[in-house]
Amino acid sequence: MPVLSRRPLLAVSAGVGAVLLALSGRHGYHVDELYNRASGGHLAWGYVDQPPLVSLIARVETTVLGDSLTALRVVPALLACVVVWVTGLIARELGGGRGAQLFAAAATGASVVTLNAGHVLTTNGPDLLAWVTVGWLLIRLLRTRDTRLWLAVGAVTGVGMLAKNLIVLLLLALLVGVVSLGPRGVLRGRHLWVGTGIAAVIAAPAVLWQITHGWPAVEMSAALKTALGADSRVAFVPFQVLMIGLFLTPVWIAGLVALLRRPEWRAYRSVGLAYLFMAVLLIAIGGKPEYTGGLQLVLLSAGSVVVVRWARTTVRRSLAGTALVGNAVLSAVLMLPVLPIAWYGSNPALTQLGVFQLDQAAWPRLAEQVAAVHRSLPARERARAVVYANHYGLAGALDRYGPEHGLPRVYSGQNSYADFGRPADGTDVVIAVGVDRDAFGARFTTCEPAGEFETNLPVADQDTGFLVCRGPREPWAELWSELRWIGFQCPYTAEAITAKSKEGCTL
Repeated sequence: MPVLSRRPLLAVSAGVGAVLLALSGRHGYHVDELYNRASGGHLAWGYVDQPPLVSLIARVETTVLGDSLTALRVVPALLACVVVWVTGLIARELGGGRGAQLFAAAATGASVVTLNAGHVLTTNGPDLLAWVTVGWLLIRLLRTRDTRLWLAVGAVTGVGMLAKNLIVLLLLALLVGVVSLGPRGVLRGRHLWVGTGIAAVIAAPAVLWQITHGWPAVEMSAALKTALGADSRVAFVPFQVLMIGLFLTPVWIAGLVALLRRPEWRAYRSVGLAYLFMAVLLIAIGGKPEYTGGLQLVLLSAGSVVVVRWARTTVRRSLAGTALVGNAVLSAVLMLPVLPIAWYGSNPALTQLGVFQLDQAAWPRLAEQVAAVHRSLPARERARAVVYANHYGLAGALDRYGPEHGLPRVYSGQNSYADFGRPADGTDVVIAVGVDRDAFGARFTTCEPAGEFETNLPVADQDTGFLVCRGPREPWAELWSELRWIGFQCPYTAEAITAKSKEGCTL
């Protein structure tokens, strides 16, 4: 085993974390962060659209560090630092010396998938760390044949399932790889089963919540498949390039090829096959193409060993360095608020490529305009009015910024936001934001237009309409069951992404 370059790896990891924290307060909350912040105030063992870990993180951060944008992004930045460190460990397991370890860590920090997970508090952060850690542990297990490492794999998997159930896909792909290409001996013995038991025990509370609530995750998966349609298959290959970044794509592809063909890496062929199996499976079932991101970082680490051995001349080292820097710049522009938000709204290319940044913009302005509608109501109606938002992004934004403008409590029927509470019986005035006027208005005696969300940025909720509705036709207990809905809208085509979606597109 090569010597572990602790200090250089620590420097690279800390550098990535410092950049993420330095930029954490710019622009605004991501639409999913607003939901996670709200769910942190309603802790449970599970939610319709995700397990409980991220909501717990949000609750701890806001309690300990304060209810601010920067505070909410401390843990994601720290998790990204660990991801960078672990990819250096993967390169070492594959025989990479100091240069390969540093290149792997730097390339990971310069990747789109890492900066995406490290900048905002979503399920992507802990999920990415779990995937990369399982990849490292499996490669170490295949090298040492120490089956006790299955216990660690089980523990990481259990924690990962509290963030996102997606890690089961990784385990399935790795199992197919080991069964197909070996070494099958690592599957024998009790440690694999004990590790499976550890994962089951850790994940049990979230699984039991799903069981007792009728498996809403199944309905959520169906809604996801409907929303993606055939676009996910069309976008699969472009997203494989995008997840790591254009300039470093040759590196992770070199890692994939080397894992499958190098004689000295024969024991690790199963990892390469796991990626191919996962890709075919996702295309077949129409899954989201970015699900491969965590495994691609493992391939990127393997490719870093290949690149460092290849770059023995000044010209080749220059090419490798240029690719690394170019990828870092491209990833930062796409995933981090390094440019003024107005640039993303005015430049046609940035408007399409920088949709992630536009999902973090204009929320305070939305609250101001809804508050203006609230102030326009007669005093008696204003005192008993509530706000209803069509999707959790709108609701989360109004929950965060509404109180400082005097807005009443905000409700939404989407996913688990519907479980956070409903209007009290007797509530007869509702300011509705982003709803379908015909469908929502049919449930009230009157519904009058009250303006729309005006902003000069092409955000997903631009031109969202406001309604003032009076006199619900049914008691709220019955009405609420009709307003609940599970799903989201997130098209993959550039034309659809830049359209003014009333569902709120998030990538």
